Amino acid sequence: MSLLPAHVTTVPLAEAAQSRPQLLGASVARAAASAPDFTGRAEVFEIDPELADTAALMEAFSLPAEASANCVVVAGTRGENEQIAACVVLASTRADVNRRIRKLLDARKASFLSMDRAVEESGMEYGGIGPIGLPEGWRLLLDSRVVEQEAVVIGSGIRGSKIILPGAALARIPGADVIEDLAVEAG
Repeated sequence: MSLLPAHVTTVPLAEAAQSRPQLLGASVARAAASAPDFTGRAEVFEIDPELADTAALMEAFSLPAEASANCVVVAGTRGENEQIAACVVLASTRADVNRRIRKLLDARKASFLSMDRAVEESGMEYGGIGPIGLPEGWRLLLDSRVVEQEAVVIGSGIRGSKIILPGAALARIPGADVIEDLAVEAG
């Protein structure tokens, strides 16, 4: 049984994430296996890798934007110091990189990490980067609207699947910071 609202009936059957480790990126599988908060709460479902992009996934499965979360990777710099953060926001919003995130990173400049670098450093596939199993040293910033969701769809570390779990479970990832207004409404 899916965690998604009953009216979302087009998503393939989701199964307990721990029972399908082959549908998880390596770092995601390790993190999920060692996190009691995810046992029985995180579900995974297989998708066509061409649907890994949030917009394509939402269209293909009629997912509401409030049930879809994007994980964007931002680098903030001040002089020679760099800080990287994975920022999780709802698909109905966009990360406020130049104001809110830049200030949270105490940076003069903040920008999205290049795709190549985000993939290499996270060990996850582009289109599958999510908040579970991130590299040590990266900050995890969660928009409070994500945490309030009964269920959200996030990256699994690979393009061929997605994870569904309660938004509140993300707030229990060690080191996660829940931030009001991390994102702004998409215009």
